[in-house]
Formats: sequence, structure tokens, C-alpha cells
Amino acid sequence: CGQSPQNTTTKSETLRNGGREKSLKLFKIVKKTENMKNAFKILILAFISNISFGQTQSEMNQDANNKFIKADKELNAVYNKILKEYSSDKEFIKNLKMAQKFWIQFRDAEIKMKYPDREVGYYGSIQPMCWSFYKTELTEERTKKLKIWLIGIEEGDNCSGSVKTK
Repeated sequence: CGQSPQNTTTKSETLRNGGREKSLKLFKIVKKTENMKNAFKILILAFISNISFGQTQSEMNQDANNKFIKADKELNAVYNKILKEYSSDKEFIKNLKMAQKFWIQFRDAEIKMKYPDREVGYYGSIQPMCWSFYKTELTEERTKKLKIWLIGIEEGDNCSGSVKTK
């Protein structure tokens, strides 16, 4: 009848295959759209992060110094509470004041050891931030040690010394 044996595809099969091709094309378009949406979201987050967290070195140095100032205020608050709480123990107060004076000298010497005096620019523009971080770390350690006199030690600790018991 004039038809070749190879072309036996029915009309319904052609429609189905065409439908699959359209579905596949649609799927690819949707996938590209999702990828574009995700890329757009990432781009927006990166932009917002840059605005929110982008700082100059000078600003980061100032932030680090502000953290040190906060830590130093906490240390002074703890120190003053100890002075008040132990005010009746004159010998302890005398030794606490001496120890605190020596600790400040120790802290400053530690910083000098880590960052010896060098020519200007030796450590770069990040040095003030690093200096403040280290000073903050030492100050927080000291505060933690002094808080023991406010918190107290469990009764029965034979080595509690001048620290009150709980």
C-alpha cells in the first residue's frame, strides 16, 4: 500500500513521544529556573553579607579594642566585688591589691613578649586587632580566676586558702 515497513509508528505513539519531548523540555526549563532562583538567592545573601559584615581593618581594630574594654570592665567589677566582700580580711585585701598590680605588669609583659617592639608596620595593619584579642584573652582568664573568690569552693577542699566555701 505504499507504506514502508519501517514507518509503523502510530499516531498515538507520535503524540506520546511528542508529549515526552515537551515534558522533557519543560523539565529542563523548570530546572534552569530553579538554578537561576538559587543563584539569585546566593547572590542576594552574598550582597547582604558584604553590606552587613564588610569592615575596614580600622573598624575591626576598633571592634577588638571594644571587646577588650568590655572584658576589662568585667574584670574591674569582679575585683571590686571581691574587695567589698572580703573587706574585713585586711591581709587578704593587701595581698589581692599587690597580686593585681603584679598581674597587670605580667599581662603587659606577656603582650610585649608576643608582640615585641618593632619598626612601624612590622606586624601590619592587623596588629592592633591581634594585640587587643590577646589582651582580651588574658583579661578573661584573670577574671575567671578571680571569680573563684566570689563563687567559693566546695566545703572540704583542704587547699581553699582565703577562698570562701560554698
